[in-house]
Amino acid sequence: MNYFSHALQFLDRPTFVIGTSMPDMLSVVDRKMRLRARRVDPFADGSGTFEAELAAGILQHLEDDRWFHQTRGFLETSGELTRLFKEVLGSEDGIRCPFLGHIVTELQLDGALIERYPKQLDQYYDRLAEIDAQAVEASVNRMATKTSDRLAYLIGRFHEEQFLRDYSEPERLLIRLNQVMLRVRLDPLPAEMADALARSWSIVHGRVEDLLPRDRFSFL
Repeated sequence: MNYFSHALQFLDRPTFVIGTSMPDMLSVVDRKMRLRARRVDPFADGSGTFEAELAAGILQHLEDDRWFHQTRGFLETSGELTRLFKEVLGSEDGIRCPFLGHIVTELQLDGALIERYPKQLDQYYDRLAEIDAQAVEASVNRMATKTSDRLAYLIGRFHEEQFLRDYSEPERLLIRLNQVMLRVRLDPLPAEMADALARSWSIVHGRVEDLLPRDRFSFL
């Protein structure tokens, strides 16, 4: 699951929504800065305050990921994408292909949901625009394993770039993936990956209900 799939059910709760985005945003800010459930849980006291709502959204993300990464739908889909990417990058590429199988499943799942719910994506970005980014940064610094003075800036850039809109277009997604590859210090992906991403889009698009079963995700 990625930004939009974490947030889609909670768009009436702006602070909760930004909380669901925090673990992934921190991977951009500082890969060693983490939000652990045991550190966040004391802040989610059900009081309805800004910080309690933010913490509840973070915990929702962590629980979503714990569940999602163990599901048959995710394991099968990410495995199929890993094999597909090996056709382009080579079967001996044992680092990039599994990494891409994992993240492309999540990004293109967001893309499939955005295709179904374009107005809700607009609402998602509207919710982010309503948030006091400095207050988010201060609260997250109290909860996380490290602190940062870059999170508020990133929230603003995240809203300005709106890169989630790129996930359904293979060429644009390839650009975004190469930004990720640079950040995690892996070799950039060749232009031929765009064709593989078009094929992986069809795979993920066809498995949305397997990845997000209706009994857990009522919006489908």
